[in-house]
Amino acid sequence: MVSSLIALLIPNRGSAQEADLILHHGKIAVVDAGFSIHQAIAIKGERILKVGSNEEILAMKSLRTEIVDVGGRLVLPGLIDSHVHPADAAMTEFDHTIPEMESILDVLAYIKERATIVPPGEWIELRQVFITRLREQRYPTRAELDAAAPKHPVLFATGPDASVNSLGLQLSGIDKDFKPGDGGSGFAEKDPVTGELTGILRNCTRFVKVKPTGRRATDEDRLRRLEELFKDYNSVGFTSICDRDASVVGLELYRKLRTAKHLTLRVSASQSIPSIGAMGDIIAQIKRVAEDPLFKEHDPWLRIIGTKTYLDGGMLTGSAYMREPWGVSKIYGISDPAYRGVLFIQKERLVTMVRAATEAGLQFTAHSVGDGAVHALLDAYEEVSRSTPVRKTRACITHSNFMSREAIEQAARLGVSVDIQPAWLYLDSRTLMAQFGDERLRYFQPLRSLFSAGVVAGGGSDHMQKIGSLRAVNPYNPFLAIQTAVTRRARWHEGTVHPEEAISREQAIRFYTINNAYLLIREHELGSLEPGKLADLAVLDQDLMTCPVEKIVETHCWRTYVNGRLVFQRDSR
Repeated sequence: MVSSLIALLIPNRGSAQEADLILHHGKIAVVDAGFSIHQAIAIKGERILKVGSNEEILAMKSLRTEIVDVGGRLVLPGLIDSHVHPADAAMTEFDHTIPEMESILDVLAYIKERATIVPPGEWIELRQVFITRLREQRYPTRAELDAAAPKHPVLFATGPDASVNSLGLQLSGIDKDFKPGDGGSGFAEKDPVTGELTGILRNCTRFVKVKPTGRRATDEDRLRRLEELFKDYNSVGFTSICDRDASVVGLELYRKLRTAKHLTLRVSASQSIPSIGAMGDIIAQIKRVAEDPLFKEHDPWLRIIGTKTYLDGGMLTGSAYMREPWGVSKIYGISDPAYRGVLFIQKERLVTMVRAATEAGLQFTAHSVGDGAVHALLDAYEEVSRSTPVRKTRACITHSNFMSREAIEQAARLGVSVDIQPAWLYLDSRTLMAQFGDERLRYFQPLRSLFSAGVVAGGGSDHMQKIGSLRAVNPYNPFLAIQTAVTRRARWHEGTVHPEEAISREQAIRFYTINNAYLLIREHELGSLEPGKLADLAVLDQDLMTCPVEKIVETHCWRTYVNGRLVFQRDSR
């Protein structure tokens, strides 16, 4: 006891390597190949100097070394979210707070309240309140929206699909004869008996002529809100994120934060590329991404890693492209027994886009939810790999919710990684089980099979709206995601969802650290606490490896460091 106290008070003047920061008396999970555990870690500047025993590391202190006793807490590499949409998510509640909604009554109450505030004739919008997460498991009807706001056009949008009231349809020029005129797929749903529009639009939200209402945000507002969101990401241990659909506007905001040195985490980006339009224009856009300095020059804080496009619809809206028909569904309003969902890009176009990105050195990824879309993307990767291996650019499948044994084997052989969001299993399994049954969910988010096959799977949230790790649309709390990946337990659903696909706690930690570093092509400098890597760390208030499994979600971050600098500290009293 006395000797350890002396070691803390008296600097070791003979050490050739003096640390700027030492964290000691902890459980330092390096997340290296052997998942080694140490007591302390030394940091010099922005890099990790050494991990080891308390005695070894404390011998590296000097008079100027900051020394932190972490009191036995678990220290992990900084957590990484491989899939967020921060530029839009930060602005969701800029004008007003949007309450949590669990039922159609909640939705209609919100619309009625907005109708008392928004001037008649102006639009009322509600986005990304998914029907799979409503107790009634359906869209609000056109009649219900008409009754809630008879003097306002109303849009209830869930991505490419939406429910629109009568006035909204009228102002958008959508009638019984409507057909998409831009070469894309989609349709306006009709009542099978009357032939009248139901108000539900499949893959046609882009045709709704909605006009924003409320306060107009300035660039300063957007930057301020982004900083607030990034600090909230830090508060749950995130030190790196990937914007998986980055717009030109969003990238410019990140550039401004980078220039002002206001980034508190590292941002990677998959720049958005359209799936519709002349192929020559799409290829030109891909080439412009490859010429951007954010791709060509290495910046440890902000970089473009590739492109992202949309291959199919969503499982939350009944439009994911499946290998087998969805089945007639009251939940999703599907009446055609042969309906398989929506595929946005046909094979020849998809192969052309993948080849252009791969030859430019860009990581290609596409929103691919259904197993039909996953197989289509893997087949495109297979064809391109005959001349230019996609493994070299870390080709990726975004979401990859519905898979198969064959898809897993093909991904492993091609070196294709997957970007998966456990929050969807947690929030949506009740509806998916009702729609597809247990057998068709056998390879839903098959994490254990992916790990066993050697496919690198990385964890994300698909954070879309709101600031707050548990209140966000698609919560970005990593501990909820880790608990879900370990237990396969879902909200409002009895039992577990194919527990044979649960992963271990160690694998779940890799899922949010070193695996994501690989997905973002940064495993040489991030994702583990090995000497020489950037000093990004998360110190937790409980041990994820030993706490009761049902308590994992209650984990909090005690401290977060980025580049060896403290960016978040929780009051430990």
